[in-house]
Amino acid sequence: MNTPPLRIALLIYRGNPHSGGQGVYTRYLAKELGELGHTVEVVSGPPYPEVEQDGTVLHRLEGMDLYRPERPFRPHRFPRDRYDWLELGIMSTGAFAEPRPWSLRANKWMAENAHRFDIVHDNQCLGTGMVKMAKRMPLIATVHHPITVDKRLELAEFRNPWKRFTKHRWYSFLGMQQRVLRKLPRLITVSQTSRTDIIDQFGVAPDRIDVVPVGVDQDIFRPQPEIASIPGRLLAVISSDVPLKGLAYLLEAVAKLRTEAPHAHLVVIGRMRPQDPGRRIAAELGIEDAVTFTGNISYEEMLRLYGEAEIAVVPSLYEGFSLPAIQAMAAGLPLVCTRAGAVPEVAGTDGETALIVQPGDAAALAGAIKTLLESPELRTKLSTNARARVLDKFTWAACAKGTAEQYQIAIERYRAHA
Repeated sequence: MNTPPLRIALLIYRGNPHSGGQGVYTRYLAKELGELGHTVEVVSGPPYPEVEQDGTVLHRLEGMDLYRPERPFRPHRFPRDRYDWLELGIMSTGAFAEPRPWSLRANKWMAENAHRFDIVHDNQCLGTGMVKMAKRMPLIATVHHPITVDKRLELAEFRNPWKRFTKHRWYSFLGMQQRVLRKLPRLITVSQTSRTDIIDQFGVAPDRIDVVPVGVDQDIFRPQPEIASIPGRLLAVISSDVPLKGLAYLLEAVAKLRTEAPHAHLVVIGRMRPQDPGRRIAAELGIEDAVTFTGNISYEEMLRLYGEAEIAVVPSLYEGFSLPAIQAMAAGLPLVCTRAGAVPEVAGTDGETALIVQPGDAAALAGAIKTLLESPELRTKLSTNARARVLDKFTWAACAKGTAEQYQIAIERYRAHA
C-alpha cells in the first residue's frame, strides 16, 4: 500500500535514548517516516529522545521529572499547573506517576495544534488523555507488550507482604491502560506473541490490532572483523535488571559454565536497579571476577564490546519483541536465547539462526553456550544466517512502511465513523 505524505504527531511520554527501547523506537521510526516523505513532529516528556539530529522537530512537554536517576522522587521545580500537582499526587501514593498526567498534558497540546496533523501516534503512554484525543482526530497507539507480564514476574519475586503491596501499588496504572486500550480505535504491536497476549489479557477486539515488527540499524549493528574477538567473551544487553530479563539465570549459567570453561567471561550492558541484585547474585555465586557490569555507556563503547564478544545471550523470561536479539544478530554474533514470549519469533529456527532453550533453565543456557564456545563452525553458521534473517525481516525502513500503512487504515476508519 502506497500512502500519501502525512503530517504525523508522534507522542512518547518518556524517550530515554540510552536505556530501554522507546527512545530508540521513536528516533528510528521518525527518521524512516521522514525518508518516506512524511512530516514527523515528536512530542515527548523527559528524558527526551535524540531525534533532532535526524531532522525531526522535537516538542518538549516538561513535567515534574520524578524518576531522574540522579535525584529520583524529588521534583526539580515547583508545580505550575494541575497536571504537575496530579503527577506529584500519584507519586505520593507509591504508584507510577507519569502516564496519566503526561497524557493529559499531551491532550491539551494536541487540542491547540491538531490542525497541523493528519494523525497522532501514541507510543505506549495509553493514558486517559489519549481517549479524549481520539475523539477529535485519527489516533493509533503502539503497545510493545502487555505490562501485566512484568507485574506477574516481579510479584513472584517477593514473599514479603509489604513489598508485594508496594509493587501492586506501583502497577496501579495498569487498570487505566486496560480501560484506554479497549477504547482506542487502532493499535499496533510488535509481534504475534504480543498481539495474542494483548487480546487475551486486555480484552482488545482482534480487528483493532495489527503487527508491525520493529527494526535495527544494520549499518551500526554489523560484523566488525577489524576488532579481534576475545575467547570466552559473552555479551548480554539488559536495559534494566528486573526478573523479566532473566539475568539471575544467566549468572547461574555462567557459574556452571566456569567449571568447564574457566575463560568464560560475561559482560552485561545496561542500567541496573539501585539495589543492584545482579552484583549481589554474582557475589553469592562466587563469579565476581567472571562478570562485568558496564552500566550506561556510549554507543561507541557498546559497539566495541559487540566486536569483542564471541556469543550474545538473551536469557529473558518474557519479551514482547527483543531489540537485544536483533541487534546481536545484525552484528553477526551467534545467539543463545530462550523460548520466551516473542524471542523465538524474532530469533528464528533453533540450530539455524540461534540456539534456543527453555526460559528459567540455567543448565540449558550453560549447555548451549558451551556448545557454541567449542564449535567455531556452528558460531559461523549461526552468525551468517542470523544477519541474513535480520536484513530480510527487521529493518527500520520496513517498520516505517508498515506503520505508515496502519496510519492510512486509522485515518480511513476515523473518516468512516466521523
